[in-house]
Amino acid sequence: MAKQTDKQDGKATKPTKASAKPAAGEEDVLGKAYDSRLMLRLMTYLKPYTGHVFISFLCVITKASADVAGPYLVKVAIDRYMTHTPSVNTLWLARHLSSNGMTGIAQCAALYFAALLVSYVLEFVQTYMMQWTGQRIMFDMRSQIFRHLQRMHVGFYDRNPVGRLVTRVTSDIDALNEMFTSGVLAIFEDVFVLAFIVIIMLQMSWPLALLTLSVLPLIMYATRLFRIAVRSSYRRIRVAIAKINAYTQEHVSGMSVVQLFNREERAYRDFEAINAEHRDAFVDQVQAYSLYYPAVELLSAIAIAMVVWKGGLGVLHGSKFFGSTVTVGVLVAFMQYAQRFFRPIQDLSEKYNILQAAMASSERVFKLLDTEPEIVSPTTITQQPDDTLACAIEFRNVWFTYATLTDEQRAWVALASDAELAASTEIEWILKGVSFSVGRGETAAIVGHTGAGKTTITALMMRFYDVQRGSVLIDGVDVRELPLDALRRRFGVVLQDAVLFTGTVRSNIRLGSDWITDAEVERAADEVNIGDFIRTLPLAFEEPMQERGATLSTGQKQLISFARALAHRPQILILDEATSSVDTDTELRVRLALERMITGRTSVVIAHRLSTIQRADTILVMHKGQLRESGTHNQLLTERGLYWRLYRLQYKDQEAAVIPLAAMPLNLNLQPGD
Repeated sequence: MAKQTDKQDGKATKPTKASAKPAAGEEDVLGKAYDSRLMLRLMTYLKPYTGHVFISFLCVITKASADVAGPYLVKVAIDRYMTHTPSVNTLWLARHLSSNGMTGIAQCAALYFAALLVSYVLEFVQTYMMQWTGQRIMFDMRSQIFRHLQRMHVGFYDRNPVGRLVTRVTSDIDALNEMFTSGVLAIFEDVFVLAFIVIIMLQMSWPLALLTLSVLPLIMYATRLFRIAVRSSYRRIRVAIAKINAYTQEHVSGMSVVQLFNREERAYRDFEAINAEHRDAFVDQVQAYSLYYPAVELLSAIAIAMVVWKGGLGVLHGSKFFGSTVTVGVLVAFMQYAQRFFRPIQDLSEKYNILQAAMASSERVFKLLDTEPEIVSPTTITQQPDDTLACAIEFRNVWFTYATLTDEQRAWVALASDAELAASTEIEWILKGVSFSVGRGETAAIVGHTGAGKTTITALMMRFYDVQRGSVLIDGVDVRELPLDALRRRFGVVLQDAVLFTGTVRSNIRLGSDWITDAEVERAADEVNIGDFIRTLPLAFEEPMQERGATLSTGQKQLISFARALAHRPQILILDEATSSVDTDTELRVRLALERMITGRTSVVIAHRLSTIQRADTILVMHKGQLRESGTHNQLLTERGLYWRLYRLQYKDQEAAVIPLAAMPLNLNLQPGD
């Protein structure tokens, strides 16, 4: 597997299965237009809203009946009151309509208007109910996905780009919402309308009904071609949108680099090419629609023309059409029914696309929800560390890799000797047999070159990953035996890249911990020398923060993260290159604050600048995943090993007058035993 260096802090090499960009692979798959397994699972989200769905379903059936009543009433009015043609099909209305012509026509018109009014009211109720239900389902699914993402282990995000996960919460859920609101019940409505129209036409005149439906095979063939074309276009559009989102996000985030290297024109050309893919795919989709709908209109017009031709001949000559008498009312009704019959067919083609998009989205959403977190709290808690201000930390022969091991590899790791593990070339070990301990209240510093495994050590302490061999203990208790929330509550972390959230300065320090009072927030800010600056802001601690603290300098953001860590009163404090982004004056003030922060706490400091860790109780020197040296600053300098060489490199300018530069050992490509 390819190696990647995580950040500048030396988070070792980590194999990843996904690229940094959202790959089009998942977006490229459309799947089936209907998958019963997925549909049954989607229907479970309707259970809390069964009443609303049932009312909507009744509205759909009743509305379909009201929609087809109009042409039949026109037929009754023409045959009974205008042409006075007796028809067995109107006998059921004889007892309800007046025998007087003017009154009967007025009654038919009133019934027609009532049917339209009922259809309008029912459509309003059905639309409101399903939109209401769709929004609730969308809320439920998004909440479920976000809760699931919070449960996922950190390694999951190493393999899954953020853009793809955001797509699951946004556009994929939108596609499912459209299915619930405009897809499923709308399909039933179209089916009911078609069924009612066919039944009524067969009842009035089955020969004319068959003549009307004679163009249906051609329409079905045109629909099939349309679906194939639209399916291909839809896939290309989705892939193009994924590319546009990825490219835009990448270049907007890195706009300073784009402008610094005068890459605007090249970036524009690349974006133009990606944008053209989306345009061409969309044009192809528009072309498919522009061909399909006129084709259906043409075929429906042909069907109506045949009805007018044959039915008109039957009316004029008074002859029976295949044994069925055709009246003027029947002919007019057939013309109206023929126009209404082909409209739902067009709608069904559109619903096909909605259903297909929903099936593809649901498959991706359920794949995410079915992904179980690899790091979970134990089912039974046997023991807890002492609830004291400081905790002891111990690593016992820890072997760790970011790669996912097979069952066979895990079994081999459990039985192999340390020498066999170290000699293995199949597994890229990040930590190799690391053992050390940090006593309560002590300060341990971890130093080493980029990729040595420094940040990996702190990640294993907080159980962001599980070790493949060995154990990590907090006060003698394996971290795998502790609840995750209780374990991580003991840690306060200040990273090299400060992470701030949208909100206020106060909310970023408190970070949702309601037990931290306003006074404690302000006191923490004062202790890290950021309180005075915050009070100069227009709203002081209530000053709104933009995304990632865009209005603050890097040093100010890092000081706020110091205040956050201090306000939470952690038992173990981890500082990962915490002073790398502040100026010299601020660093001196932060060092004074750090002395107060580490008092009474166990602290782990990762640093490249050795001047910041000289007073540490223990200095751990990492090199290529191994703990090569440990001891105090003076002890390590006396040993004249790797730490001494690192120290000499950093201070060669100052010591050049005392120690000749040529005498300094500069070969840092050390091997075990050097």
